[in-house]
Amino acid sequence: MGMGVDVRNRIAKRAAQEIKDGMIVNLGIGIPSLVLNHLPDDIQVMFHAENGVLGIGPTPKKGNEDPDLCNAAGLPATTVKGVSYFDSTISFGIIRRGYLDVTILGSLEVSETGDLANWIVPGKRVPGIGGAMELSQKAKKVIVVMSHVNSNGQPKILTECSLPLTAKACVNLIITDMAVIEVTNKGLLLKEIMPPYSVQDVLENTSAELIVDI
Repeated sequence: MGMGVDVRNRIAKRAAQEIKDGMIVNLGIGIPSLVLNHLPDDIQVMFHAENGVLGIGPTPKKGNEDPDLCNAAGLPATTVKGVSYFDSTISFGIIRRGYLDVTILGSLEVSETGDLANWIVPGKRVPGIGGAMELSQKAKKVIVVMSHVNSNGQPKILTECSLPLTAKACVNLIITDMAVIEVTNKGLLLKEIMPPYSVQDVLENTSAELIVDI
């Protein structure tokens, strides 16, 4: 089940609320890349990209793209004051040393213990796991943004993931078109409902037990 631009931006806007002044943040491809466009003007955040940039800025307006500047997904990007450029060794060193405050990633499935599956559907061609494995294990906070159900209408939040894992027990917060769910030591905590959905809608479309705290 595909999502329209408005829904994708609504998810990205909610995820942007998790980013605070002074943070170093990495954004995955897809919905995560929209988060940067929803930040308030009064906070300063440095966005890291695996291809070797610290200081990625908002998406350039059409016609203003720099052909020599892109984000980790290969999409046109801008930079902010204070930007740094470096090679992939340093870029992944930043990730693996745990310097990222937050990473926001897309996902195919998430388990009730925070396991993440976001890089392959067996039988389908993919370019590779990319930086997701390092990001999901080393960032101080891992936020997943995604549709609540897959293209067949089946839940993507499960007791256990059925797809190959990217990393185990790494996700802290799940933001979907239906809800905001925190992964806690006691289980999945349903914290917010996205309009026009109800608690019952979320429960019926989640294949894991939810603790309701609304």
